[in-house]
Amino acid sequence: PKRKLTMNIDVIDLIDKLDDNLIVDHRKDLLKPLRDYVVQKSKQKVEANLNFICTHNSRRSQLAQVWAKIISDYYGFNINSFSGGTQVTNCNRRTIASFERMGFKVKNPGGENPHYELTYHYKRRPIIVFSKTFDDESNPKNNFAAVMTCTNADENCPIISGAEKRISLPFEDPKIYDNSNQESEKYDERSTQIASEMKYIFNARSH
Repeated sequence: PKRKLTMNIDVIDLIDKLDDNLIVDHRKDLLKPLRDYVVQKSKQKVEANLNFICTHNSRRSQLAQVWAKIISDYYGFNINSFSGGTQVTNCNRRTIASFERMGFKVKNPGGENPHYELTYHYKRRPIIVFSKTFDDESNPKNNFAAVMTCTNADENCPIISGAEKRISLPFEDPKIYDNSNQESEKYDERSTQIASEMKYIFNARSH
């Protein structure tokens, strides 16, 4: 497809190599509500708005936001992808380093909570990656799915105002490997898992 030709070649290669057939059944069960949601929106010919929510909006929710946007674009789905937390910190530098290892070009403007610019496509605006609360002014106020990427945020946010659907999709936090000799490996492993699961959601063959 033409859309693939305008995407970063390293990112295309990575998506092509992701094997969504390796996803185990219990993860498919967790993914089904999100897959059903985006398919329903596609059939209605309206944009799906997805807000990935975790406590600090620093690791898992950022990975999910970015991969959902890129892989939906790759497969021709019309979605808007967002992320947020219950508190503001920053997008962890280890998350950004993992994106760079995956082949993305990342511009760091600096500051306490940098608004990183992540380029994946020659004709699309960069994805802006920074920590914010789930109800930040840049996030949707209604007609969106709240996708809870950590159990802590899921348990401590009983109500996400404006969400038309709430989906629990927890991932293991790579933070537990910070400053260890497995740090890079585990961040890339989590990023690849999330990317694979987004491929399962948006891959037309799965529907």
